[in-house]
Amino acid sequence: MTTATTSALSKELLIPAIGDAFRKLSPRAQFRNPVMFVVFVCSVLTTALWIQALVGQGEAPSGFILGVALWLWFTLLFANFAEAIAEGRGKAQAASLRGARKDVVANKIPSLDKRDAITVGSASDLRKGDLVIVKAGEFIPGDGEIVEGAATVDESAVTGESAPVIRESGGDRSSVTGGTRVLSDWIIMRIVSNPGESFLDRMIAMVEGATRRKTPNEIALTILLAKFSLIFLLACATLLPYSLYAVQSAGHGEPVTITVLVALLVCLIPTTIGGLLSAIGIAGMDRMIQANVIAMSGRAVEAAGDVDVLLLDKTGTITLGNRQAVAFYTAPGVDDKALANAAQLASLADETPEGRSIVVLAKDKFGLRERELGGSGVVFVPFTAQTRMSGVDIGTQQIRKGALDAVKKYVEAQGGALPAAVTRAAEDIARKGGTPLVVAENSQALGVIELKDIVKGGIRERFAELRRMGIKTIMITGDNPLTAASIAAEAGVDDYLAEATPEAKLKLIRDIQAEGRLVAMCGDGTNDAPALAQADVAVAMNSGTQAAKEAGNMVDLDSNPTKLIEVVEIGKQLLITRGSLTTFSIANDVAKYFAIIPAAFASTYPALNALNIMHLATPQSAILSAVIFNALIIIFLIPLALKGVQYRAVGAGELLRRNLLVYGVTGLIVPFVGIKIIDMILVALHLA
Repeated sequence: MTTATTSALSKELLIPAIGDAFRKLSPRAQFRNPVMFVVFVCSVLTTALWIQALVGQGEAPSGFILGVALWLWFTLLFANFAEAIAEGRGKAQAASLRGARKDVVANKIPSLDKRDAITVGSASDLRKGDLVIVKAGEFIPGDGEIVEGAATVDESAVTGESAPVIRESGGDRSSVTGGTRVLSDWIIMRIVSNPGESFLDRMIAMVEGATRRKTPNEIALTILLAKFSLIFLLACATLLPYSLYAVQSAGHGEPVTITVLVALLVCLIPTTIGGLLSAIGIAGMDRMIQANVIAMSGRAVEAAGDVDVLLLDKTGTITLGNRQAVAFYTAPGVDDKALANAAQLASLADETPEGRSIVVLAKDKFGLRERELGGSGVVFVPFTAQTRMSGVDIGTQQIRKGALDAVKKYVEAQGGALPAAVTRAAEDIARKGGTPLVVAENSQALGVIELKDIVKGGIRERFAELRRMGIKTIMITGDNPLTAASIAAEAGVDDYLAEATPEAKLKLIRDIQAEGRLVAMCGDGTNDAPALAQADVAVAMNSGTQAAKEAGNMVDLDSNPTKLIEVVEIGKQLLITRGSLTTFSIANDVAKYFAIIPAAFASTYPALNALNIMHLATPQSAILSAVIFNALIIIFLIPLALKGVQYRAVGAGELLRRNLLVYGVTGLIVPFVGIKIIDMILVALHLA
């Protein structure tokens, strides 16, 4: 996809983000985040106290109040800045996508029977259901389904891939996207969306975050943080009358000031995670976009992190998608090289991947080079659905290769017979999950070629990694159970569904969900639409049908079914990042207690100085240092929130222990070090 690859700290993002951070200071914007809204109210209150200190009797020195007020405003600005940086990356990507949206000429036709009655107009005037003809060199004017023809299409404007793809009617690759360009041949397409509703329009809206809503997990965490804030707000509100009563009862000391209580409140509520929560969610969707996957909602990204069952199509996902020749099996009395030579001759005109693999296998095993067959005595016999064979006639030499029963009939028609050894070899190959092709010359069967679905390299290791994550993998295939079992064993999946029909896929997903598990699957055909609509995470291929894309909650622009594994990893990284930074934030608060509480009440209870374990210079420097650290830590954590915590395929228990150890312990230690350093700087600069 032609999206911006701008660094999170580049000038192109930083400068607009600074302006956005100030614009987000409005009360309406702050109210959406309860934690930061508390900080906003506290900032306004301390600013008012500072003004009071300037014009009249202040409750504390005006310089101290000003310092607290400024750093509270900085806390808000830094949180806004984190969100603006995350949104800025999406805006840069959206600007790039807009470059792919063109108002091109549309050659509209009234019907397939009247294709010559072309009306030339603008793409913006097209409506759902209109028929358009697009020829080589022309841009596709809108999203549509090909109803006739086939063409190579340049989709680099949308996917970023330079290699052209074939789109044709009548299959699962009939969908085309507006803004892409036809390179060869022609197509007639039916428009499937009205202006402003195209796939590109939806992509732009998604990457801009215009339609982004908080996910259930994010809402739950926001409510939890709001409750924490409310508890600390009530606690701090009771401290002032309690301090006044303590001073009156003792007859000495000074009550705690409102400025100190405000600083205490802001330092105790979870401002770190509150300030970064929105940025984490936006960045999670941004990582999907960087992987060329458009998530239709934040809920889909989050659900991907909780998936525990993956349904994967066999062809093109687990296997390469094209059968490859792997072995020759000769008939009794036939030389190995003679079989390979005949198989190669019969495949020279076969441009399918299977045919090319036979030519390569004969070359690799026996050194047989490709030959140019020409002349009046050479006739190539193409494969047809009726004969189920292909081959070549060279003079009186007639070579055929094809299905067992088809070649058997051919040999018998020539007066020959198929040896029992050839039949057994073909049946053995089929039992192992392969595809047998029998080769014959005139009336003699020469042997069998074994074609096999090649399992992708490294896929077994990927499934083992998913297993360590606690995710079950299920292969879906239309093959018979014997073939499916063989491929499943080689690939290392946990289970398989053979002879899969749309109804069988849907039933499987519902049965798994009834067990309380979340299911992810990918698909590209109309027959996948019911299962995609039922799955919790449904990744539709961009090359697939419109029905599949509308049923899914994600669209893979690369049309790579293995992307499903990457989608799950990104979803888990989002959840891990949120959990890690929440752990860090709560641990931070524990450490800040020791900095600010002794300082806040030292004037009321001098004995609390014993808790000043960091040996901070003065109560004012301790409070100001804690407030400054509370603001600065947000800035330092922005890169981690945007990039995400590094993901490792480990179980939930081990992940929890790792989070507590790394982010919990670090969250306890860092404030002690940071607050002490800030305190030393303030003293050195005579600011406290």
